[in-house]
Amino acid sequence: MLQPEESIAASEMKHVAVIKMLEDGVLQKRQLSKTKALLFILNKEAMAAYLHNHFGINDLAKYINIQESEEQSRSNNVVISGNSKLQTVRTFKGFLVNTYEPAKTILNGKPFHIHPAPGSYTFIHDYENFIPGSDLTIVGIENPENFRQIEKQRYLFQNMQPLFVSRYPQSNDLIRWLAAISNKYLHFGDLDFAGIQIYQTEFKKQLGNRASFFIPENAAALLQRYGNKELFNRQYSPFSNFSMTTESSIQELLQLILQHKKVLEQEVFILP
Repeated sequence: MLQPEESIAASEMKHVAVIKMLEDGVLQKRQLSKTKALLFILNKEAMAAYLHNHFGINDLAKYINIQESEEQSRSNNVVISGNSKLQTVRTFKGFLVNTYEPAKTILNGKPFHIHPAPGSYTFIHDYENFIPGSDLTIVGIENPENFRQIEKQRYLFQNMQPLFVSRYPQSNDLIRWLAAISNKYLHFGDLDFAGIQIYQTEFKKQLGNRASFFIPENAAALLQRYGNKELFNRQYSPFSNFSMTTESSIQELLQLILQHKKVLEQEVFILP
């Protein structure tokens, strides 16, 4: 409507803000019939002042462009409206990575060696431009305690070069990144029905044959010795179809769980 001689059907602009603008006189209505009317702006300068005073919008064109953009920031919100909370912005998109040996990657076109000091992690914000070395196996860790103490689980990954990623904080960023790269993905989580479901619905479904479920070599012995029967009883349903998946590692794990009627929580693999 800021364009010369432009108007919009009143039926297309039903909003409390529009009603208020009509009441305040910055929008005008031309009645064409009992059911049809047009809205138009008579004074552009008055509208600009109104937007600034009532909504904090300093530049309408920039406001529209940023509202429609996929890349928003609090600083942009301040520029266009004086309000950093004008629109919900995910300031901390991305995910955590960790490793016990230096891992070669590329971030924004430059070499980036990942090797956090003990007690720290690396947070990848620009994950769209984060490329892991082709020799790295991406190991997704389900539980925070295992992610924090990966050094004590080094013995589990002797035959690979792992780069560990955390499922938490949970968002779609991690799976988007995993789907965009070509590296193999190994899911390391609880050896229970819930862990299998997380793997199948969140990762296997998206990554296909690049994804596999990790069952450590000592899992059977640990399940028999430290398995949780109470947790098994809470998760188990006699109506579940345990033959749904043809993945051999999942079938192997299900057989162990059903045989011992126990499940195993991931934290047991952390060496004292």
